[in-house]
Amino acid sequence: MFSFGQLIFGICFFVVFVIMVIFSYKADKKKQPKYFKGSYKVLIGFLIAFSLLVFIKHVTQQ
Repeated sequence: MFSFGQLIFGICFFVVFVIMVIFSYKADKKKQPKYFKGSYKVLIGFLIAFSLLVFIKHVTQQ
């Protein structure tokens, strides 16, 4: 589906993107902590929703 070069690029892009988001989040959280209360709940909800979608796709493909 993807060439080897595209896979390498995609993986590198994802890793760098996640690192930049984490650094940005930490910097913003220090500046304005009141806006980040309970933000872990959003992350947990996203991970649950994503896992559910992957599970549904896996079950329906068989």
